[in-house]
Amino acid sequence: METFFVALFFLSILALIVGIVKPSLFSRIKIPTRKMVGIVFGGLILVSFIGIAITVEPTEQPQQVEQQNQEQPTAPISSPVSNQPVNNQPAVASDTYLVVRVIDGDTIEIEGGKKVRYIGIDTPETVDPRKPVQCFGVEASNKNKELVSGKRVRLEKDVSETDQYGRLLRYVYVGDTFVNLELVKQGYAYASSYPPDVKYQSQFTDAQRVAKEQNKGLWGSCQESTQTSTPAPTATPQQSPGGSGYSVPSCSSTDCDCGDFNSKAHAQWFYDSYDPNNTHRLDGSDKDGLVCETTNYSQ
Repeated sequence: METFFVALFFLSILALIVGIVKPSLFSRIKIPTRKMVGIVFGGLILVSFIGIAITVEPTEQPQQVEQQNQEQPTAPISSPVSNQPVNNQPAVASDTYLVVRVIDGDTIEIEGGKKVRYIGIDTPETVDPRKPVQCFGVEASNKNKELVSGKRVRLEKDVSETDQYGRLLRYVYVGDTFVNLELVKQGYAYASSYPPDVKYQSQFTDAQRVAKEQNKGLWGSCQESTQTSTPAPTATPQQSPGGSGYSVPSCSSTDCDCGDFNSKAHAQWFYDSYDPNNTHRLDGSDKDGLVCETTNYSQ
């Protein structure tokens, strides 16, 4: 349509000029006068001009917009960016706790001030002011520091929540390392049974047997004290001094725990009479001279 109106526009101008100069040329279409030629072809010029304006304007505007878009560089489309700071640190599991202090080989303090006593093991004493530092106690404490100090640990409960001192009783893990078991395996701790918290006691006992056979840790360094403090096995039960009626259990030549005695009094008698050095670790971590305090006997 644009071309048609442009052609009509120029033809009308040409016809107007010719008609004014020689109007007789248009005698066949009944407009022989200059006035009629001017009216007719002037009208055609106006109509063609309007037609051009109508047809050109809608098409030129998109062309101009397109040309402007081509001239202006396209800005890169950016993805939405969060205003939150990027945290490159690994996520902290909600059930882990930071170890803020290692008290000794089997006790730690976690964030919040809670103290945790390892279940199922016992390490040589280092912090009891009433007693000297025991053989391999410092080494056990240092090993515990190596395993857990400043690290986040996962805690597993057995049956009891706390001991008589308010310490949490727990199995402790650093990643895939079972800390309680690792200390026994490497000869830094004894397997020590405190019912009813005995879920992994068989593992501790087996690990202790292997460590003892291989003279690892305290089993090699403290062999003299452990041997001299353990009474020799007897073929017949020995009666207690003073005729109290208690007998030395058969485990005295290996490793006794509280379950090997008939009563707390029996265990206390054995400790006082035959195991003052606490070789069998019947006196717990508190080392107060009282044995099997958390064990419930039927009599």
